[in-house]
Amino acid sequence: MTDQKKVLEIVEKIIAKIEEEKEYLTELDQPIGDSDHGINMARGFQEVEKKMPSLDGKDIGSILKTVGMTLMSKVGGASGPLYGSAFMKAGLKMAGKTEMDINDFLTCLDTAIEAIQKLGKAQVGEATMIDAMVPADEAMKKAVESGADDKAVLEAGSKAAWAGAEHTKDLVATKGRASYVGERGLGHQDPGATSFSYILEVISENV
Repeated sequence: MTDQKKVLEIVEKIIAKIEEEKEYLTELDQPIGDSDHGINMARGFQEVEKKMPSLDGKDIGSILKTVGMTLMSKVGGASGPLYGSAFMKAGLKMAGKTEMDINDFLTCLDTAIEAIQKLGKAQVGEATMIDAMVPADEAMKKAVESGADDKAVLEAGSKAAWAGAEHTKDLVATKGRASYVGERGLGHQDPGATSFSYILEVISENV
């Protein structure tokens, strides 16, 4: 069980991780996108950092919603609306809650995937962040069914997300900026799938 204080602590760690990896994420974006995924994500999470003091004592839904609204308004490109709507919809699911368990987390992830697919029209196999999110979601659900503890569930999800991100190198993108380069995108890992994998890795390491 995770309370709102722990959620704020994890958000802080996600902010630090995105800042730490922003150059690598931007590097991944150079051959297939606008060369700005890492810079944009870091800028958005820096704005989230400024909101952190005002989130102390707020419920988990409000925290997630604020993160989402901030990313929506401050992150450029496609990532802002996609990550923004993912966090905002997850926030609606957690409205008024001061604790979340692994099932709540999976409900949030399901909602986030749904929001991103609705907005970006992406399916598995199109070299987008969905190729990391869906395998992670499936791996965690399987782990829950097998009776694994929360830590093991999240570790299984993180491992599957990274495998999914790695697999985007073998896919031809049909959505987003990467679709413009067609088969020339082969061999390049999707930056969105990678940033999601970092976020889930941070969650798994800190729960």
